[in-house]
Amino acid sequence: MKIDKKNFGVLSSGKKVSLYTLKAGDLRFSLTDFGAAWTSLVVPSRKGQKHDVLLGYADLGGFVNNAAFFGVTVGRHANRIGGARFTLNGKEYLLEKNDGENNLHSGRKGFARRLWKAEAYEENGGVFVRFELESPDGDQGFPGNLRAAASYGINKSNELTAVYEAKLDAPCPVNLTNHAYFNLAGEGSGDILSHEICIHASAYVETDGEHIPTGRIVPVKDSPYDFRVRRPVRQNPVSAPGGPDVPEGYDHCYVLEGEAGKLRPCAEVFEPLSGRRMKVFTTQPGVQFYTGNMLSGINGKQGSLYLKHSGFCLETEYFPDSPNNPAFPSCIFGQGKDFYEKTVFAFNW
Repeated sequence: MKIDKKNFGVLSSGKKVSLYTLKAGDLRFSLTDFGAAWTSLVVPSRKGQKHDVLLGYADLGGFVNNAAFFGVTVGRHANRIGGARFTLNGKEYLLEKNDGENNLHSGRKGFARRLWKAEAYEENGGVFVRFELESPDGDQGFPGNLRAAASYGINKSNELTAVYEAKLDAPCPVNLTNHAYFNLAGEGSGDILSHEICIHASAYVETDGEHIPTGRIVPVKDSPYDFRVRRPVRQNPVSAPGGPDVPEGYDHCYVLEGEAGKLRPCAEVFEPLSGRRMKVFTTQPGVQFYTGNMLSGINGKQGSLYLKHSGFCLETEYFPDSPNNPAFPSCIFGQGKDFYEKTVFAFNW
């Protein structure tokens, strides 16, 4: 196991940014304290070839102007909040409208564009970096003082672990996750439509044309959203009578089976050419499956050009617009109720 730390650049404020590279098992994982972002993950293939399976940028400048949210830790509330507002204990809170009339990933000044405090360490056969951030009352329009932490690391069993924590002194919506884009054939190798995926969910959160939940939880059976049996992303073999098609790809939150709060299977992805397989386990109630539908010619690492469907995300999280949907699992934390969630990405080939 090994931990390397080096300079990753300097922000316009003059603050220095660091890059951490962790090595354990057969994986090499790099992260930066700007945005608590994952910058690369090198994984072997069945033929012994090693490829970086994360979309992203080679330098700090890319992450500073990271409109696609490659690899960043998002908060206070990941995903969308309808109308960029919510009401809590009789008081309405207004957020930034950065996605039409809605709020996406808490706005343009969210956690993804902050410099986090970082500390690298070894523990239980793994190497990790713990990122910490303080968010004062009123930050991004949210109530309460919040202290957030995101701990990321890899171990000798070729597992990548993510632990999210937050403590607050007042009730507030919290929904922390990482926005990593994967391509198990290697970043820059083309689209992910031939990847085969299984999602352990029999229902998904229905949304309107702006990706805001209608409040309905809809069964996946007999629809293009059914990934209970592993199949290629591009294959939409079934459509319910009069039901929706998915011509542009997926950007949907799935309601995971099993008991939320306990680590359980979430998804499995297989890439046939490389033989790489990624199994995901989480304590979170849902997972946002996104197939890079809005990528449109972004210059990435090693001269790569990221086009539509160049990567996929499995963002383990609470449901979108949860603060405005009391029937959804509650994302309100504070006053003795701390936020703690864990996700594990296990690799083999």
